[in-house]
Amino acid sequence: MRKKSQNLLVLLVISLVFCALPGCVSRKGGLQKTVSPESVPQGLVSENLLKAGGLQILWQNELPLEKSEKLKQLFILGNRIYALSGRNYLAALDGDKGIFIFGRKIAPNGFPVIGPELYKNGLLAIIGDRLVELHPEFGTELSVSDLEISVTCPVVRNNTYFYVAGVDKRLHALLADGKVKIFEVAADNDSRIISIVADDDFVVFATDAGNVISMAPDGPRRLWQFDASDSIVGAIVRDANSLFFACKDTNVYRIDIRTGRLQWKYQTAAILEKSPRVTEGVVYQYVRNKGLAAIDKEKGKLIWQLPEGVDLLAEANGKAYVITNVGTLAVMDNRKAKQLYSVNFAQVSKYVTNTVDSKIYIADQAGRIACLKPTD
Repeated sequence: MRKKSQNLLVLLVISLVFCALPGCVSRKGGLQKTVSPESVPQGLVSENLLKAGGLQILWQNELPLEKSEKLKQLFILGNRIYALSGRNYLAALDGDKGIFIFGRKIAPNGFPVIGPELYKNGLLAIIGDRLVELHPEFGTELSVSDLEISVTCPVVRNNTYFYVAGVDKRLHALLADGKVKIFEVAADNDSRIISIVADDDFVVFATDAGNVISMAPDGPRRLWQFDASDSIVGAIVRDANSLFFACKDTNVYRIDIRTGRLQWKYQTAAILEKSPRVTEGVVYQYVRNKGLAAIDKEKGKLIWQLPEGVDLLAEANGKAYVITNVGTLAVMDNRKAKQLYSVNFAQVSKYVTNTVDSKIYIADQAGRIACLKPTD
């Protein structure tokens, strides 16, 4: 009996030591693996090069993807990073520590998925022709509503309504409680809706004919309309009391969200294809064959243009961290309007823009994800 008790004690000590090792965390009664930088297969980024460039790795993790499966897209929603694979596997990680929150398949292979989007603490996604609300801790379905129509852009909501843009070129308003359709609206020219911004006091939508229209949130009553000369591209971006958007007429626009009046427009050298990235003082716009342009947010004037620049990753202390088309991370000084240095990012194929803080989130198609942070 004494020998059996000693064996049990030894097993208990071994278990405690194992769970104290890096990479083991307890979550809701079970063990989940969070991978330390030392245990992740190397090759995504070089720590030595990062240090030379004033960057450090906060965490690295690896998603449990199948061999033939590839990472499709990264999202920043609140304080979490979401990763969606090509077979519609959705994973959530803590943005600060990289701890795995959940991972599950949210749709069959080949099903179109738009989102997820964040409203308060809930996740919203369009899966096929269904509006799905997902549990933020487990990724399970909280509610599913059949829209009976295909959707052209991410769904948004306020306290009272969901707003859904359909292929019928109508904006459909559904009660948040019960998903009952209350009203629908359309642009006068019956153009396709490509982006929506909603608040409790208004809803704004943009079209492929260049219209930006503000409506009352509870009925088909127009508040104002701004008309560009060509199609709006990508999402319109709200920043405080302004809306920023790119247009195929080669201009980046800033308009007042309350009146629709033009505050400035900046003309680029090519037709635009992506929406702008807006930070505290700068608007970053990708221009096809011309690179990434940094525009002063208040004045609408060019600060710098990086020919090989593709997109903004993050900003910190007056520096912009830019992914390029030559396999590097370029660090731009916004005050001096010049490039400071670059870091080899040849293995990085996926990323997400962070306009909230200085964290840089990068990944590869195999599902390795890393979080970097400037040290300067």
